[in-house]
Amino acid sequence: MNYKDLEKKSVAELGDLITATRNELQAERFKDRFAKKASIIRNAKLVIAQALTEMNARARRGDTK
Repeated sequence: MNYKDLEKKSVAELGDLITATRNELQAERFKDRFAKKASIIRNAKLVIAQALTEMNARARRGDTK
């Protein structure tokens, strides 16, 4: 997911995205050792970090879209 796409989402949508991605990350982490995909874990962490950054930036600006 691109950061510009995250800027267009509402706060509620960002919260839903974070929740869904955290669930996906947890499921991937606790898979069998040979079934894990490092790229999925890496991308999930990236999306979570970007969404949290956008939410915090909006909170500091007072922007709630």
